[in-house]
Amino acid sequence: MKKIASFTINHDTLTEGIYTSRIDGDIVTYDIRMRKPNNGNYLETGALHTVEHLFATYVRNSPYADSIIYFGPMGCRTGCYLIVRDSLKPQQVIDLVKETFEFIRDYEGEIPGDKKEECGNYLDHDLHGAKAEGKTMCRVLNDWTVEDLKYKD
Repeated sequence: MKKIASFTINHDTLTEGIYTSRIDGDIVTYDIRMRKPNNGNYLETGALHTVEHLFATYVRNSPYADSIIYFGPMGCRTGCYLIVRDSLKPQQVIDLVKETFEFIRDYEGEIPGDKKEECGNYLDHDLHGAKAEGKTMCRVLNDWTVEDLKYKD
């Protein structure tokens, strides 16, 4: 079988940040890398699950809601994918992701969608851990530019 695009990226040199993973017509997939791959330090499932709920809720309630297609975790627990329409320009994506991690960092209250009838694993949430992830990503993305969206060789 043909190797999929994300498996052609050298994970030995990949670091935390936002990268343009692929462009398929008017659909753009962004790799939001929260951990250096294969480094033994992976996202804890509860924190990642809460990041997913908070991130997805925030972006789907943002002014860009109509351009958001999907947000969800990578199976390797080193980050997430954000899939958007290309009407959302790269700088807008960077700004939205930064703003969303600030929201997660500062979030207080009930986790959206964390009730048994709303979530398939409602007991596996960690707001404190999610807030810590948001804080870390705010530092990582502080000076991120459109040029930084390209994977490094």
